[in-house]
Amino acid sequence: MAAEEEYEGGPDRLAEKMDELDEQLAEQRAEALRAGLADYDLDEDDAALLAGITQGEGGIEFLPALPVVAIVGRPNVGKSALVNRILGRREAVVEDTPGVTRDRVTYKAEWNDRRFSLVDTGGWEPDAKGIDRSVAAQAEVAIDLSDLVLFVVDAMVGATSTDEHVVKLLRKSGKTVFLVANKIDDARQEPEVAALWSLGLGEPYPTSAVHGRGVADLLDAVLEKLPSISSVAKYEIGGPRRVAILGRPNVGKSSLLNKAAGEERVVVNEIAGTTRDPVDTVVELGGKLWRLVDTAGIRRRVHLSQGADFYASLRTSAALERAEVAVVVLDVSETISEQDVRIIDLVLESGRALVLAFNKWDRLTDIDLENADRRRYLEREIEQDLAHVAWAPRVNISAKTGRHFDKLVPALETALENWDRRIPTGKFNAFISELVAEHPHPLRGGKQPRILFGTQASTRPPTFVLFTTGFLDPGYRRFIQRRLRELYEFDGTPIVINMRVREKRQRS
Repeated sequence: MAAEEEYEGGPDRLAEKMDELDEQLAEQRAEALRAGLADYDLDEDDAALLAGITQGEGGIEFLPALPVVAIVGRPNVGKSALVNRILGRREAVVEDTPGVTRDRVTYKAEWNDRRFSLVDTGGWEPDAKGIDRSVAAQAEVAIDLSDLVLFVVDAMVGATSTDEHVVKLLRKSGKTVFLVANKIDDARQEPEVAALWSLGLGEPYPTSAVHGRGVADLLDAVLEKLPSISSVAKYEIGGPRRVAILGRPNVGKSSLLNKAAGEERVVVNEIAGTTRDPVDTVVELGGKLWRLVDTAGIRRRVHLSQGADFYASLRTSAALERAEVAVVVLDVSETISEQDVRIIDLVLESGRALVLAFNKWDRLTDIDLENADRRRYLEREIEQDLAHVAWAPRVNISAKTGRHFDKLVPALETALENWDRRIPTGKFNAFISELVAEHPHPLRGGKQPRILFGTQASTRPPTFVLFTTGFLDPGYRRFIQRRLRELYEFDGTPIVINMRVREKRQRS
């Protein structure tokens, strides 16, 4: 904090000046500042950003939903390996045990400069029982919500009765289907592919997901058939807001989800780390529908020998990708740990809105000396360890008893509203001008960097871009963030401030 104090300079009249602002005049001044950028060397990205400002509401628009490709097939045919090959990184859980992937997991993929959503599903079995039945249901949902399906078959085993059942399901869906003949590791195995014509899905594509053989040809063919805008993924914009429930093992994430759902939706067990895969549940809270994602608990030390559990911990990041707001559950009966802080930092890195749920609060309400001490220490821990997220709404709850559960919805609504918050360009530049006039950036090496122009480039989270003549100290950027929070409502959302240092164009 010491670095920020350098910029304090005592009290200022910033809030009053912003209240008195003539917004029309501010927009005219911002326009003049923007015109002044013509004297500086700008790149294509700068031009695109500046052009976007004129597109109504600050150029912030909902982009059309990306086309969706679902990967389906019976267990252990190599679906997750294919996902990893397409993504170019190890994201999906891959293990020799059939059925490791239990849920629909969505990733953003790119091939030949085209982006699309890739949905990895659990193995589909026609007569599945129990958890296998829910896996099959997830695969069916994935097919319904996709524009195109990659049906993966183990070419070395050949078409099974299960594969034939899947074919019936795919035919009924009417979707474009590519038959992927996987596990063809070299040319000698290619004759095995011919037998798959019998499935009646057209030409099989021989591939080796593990070695990458044939995957490029497959993707080239997929892009020819894939629409540029999804016809099914409109749910990305509308629908219930998506909430990831995060926390280290055994802090009460599943109990929170069950209380919200009003029923036993997730296995709750005293053994830490019982929940391994994210489970999506739509619940009604505060008169609204919410989609809750209960994620795998993040373990303190992950050893490679843990296999699926190691990669399941990566699912937390995948859940954040799918979520809009994260509820980080902390156990008040225990000291705030490094793990807790690391999970909060994951949320900040993902740019998602944030609510802190302090669970097991009922344990601190008993009037005895031990609990009074714990409450006092807890406040000190929050001040010290969570100072960087002092802006996140706090809710003290008991997932077991339902205490203060009604306060969770307003906290979520506040965080999401502010995650979407936009400051008009005129107002933002007026704020920057007044702030710099009251608290100038210190001289560095005899020079003082100037802020030429600022704009909000996007929301979710609110992201601001400052065009400057030199680098701004990190402390000064944090100071700008803090003053933004004090003047405008940004509770529950991270704020990103990016710089673009630009030099004056040389006159010829």
